[in-house]
Amino acid sequence: MTETKRSTAAGVKITDLSKSYGPVEVLKAINLEVKPGEVVCLIGPSGSGKSTLLRCVNLLEQPNGGSIDVGGYNVTDPDVDVDQMRRHVGMVFQQFNLFPHLTVLQNCTVAQQKVLKRGRAEAEKVAQANLEKVGLGTFASRYPDQLSGGQQQRVAIARALSMDPNLMLFDEPTSALDPETVGEVLSIMRNLARDGMTMLVVTHEMAFARDVADRVVFMDGGVVVEEGTSEEVIGNPQQPRTQDFLKRVLDPTHVDVE
Repeated sequence: MTETKRSTAAGVKITDLSKSYGPVEVLKAINLEVKPGEVVCLIGPSGSGKSTLLRCVNLLEQPNGGSIDVGGYNVTDPDVDVDQMRRHVGMVFQQFNLFPHLTVLQNCTVAQQKVLKRGRAEAEKVAQANLEKVGLGTFASRYPDQLSGGQQQRVAIARALSMDPNLMLFDEPTSALDPETVGEVLSIMRNLARDGMTMLVVTHEMAFARDVADRVVFMDGGVVVEEGTSEEVIGNPQQPRTQDFLKRVLDPTHVDVE
């Protein structure tokens, strides 16, 4: 990946990706492309392979077959420098994974100093700017246990942004939050999308997917069942499995009667 590519949004191209755990095939020849600056939301039932797909993109899970290209950089090459690759791919998890003994500012500087070899002053400047971006500029000296869940997740986003990623991966970033704090995290993600960040998002927030995603991908059973614009997939799904899933998600009281 050249320095020019590192400083801009990076696209993702996934080709014939497969992943198994023993005899259980979790991903079956997945083909998916995310263009630079595009927001793609992965939706589907639990166990459909969404999170595994996301974790394969930054090699938290090692694929069994296929290839993944991020910004022209083959991350599945056997000789790939994993640490080098991850410098440019930010990831936000369901759990916030903040260091409890470090302040908010320190949580956002430690990786910069260790991985990017930035000096303390520069790292703190970058971290402070990203904390301002997520609305937590005055919280720099607090510790994680002094924050709400939504605030902790916003710190996690600021921490990821402080590494200057050109791709952001979000794995159900609001699933561990109280309903009243979900909106503040989704608002930050909307702003990132507006700024042109390439984003691959696993989410159960259909309103977010409908409003923000350039494309929505419905997965089930380890395969891509349907993909298209949010209007197409959420507003007018063509596949019975997609239709049934959305009925259940959009109307939790819906029950099929034989």
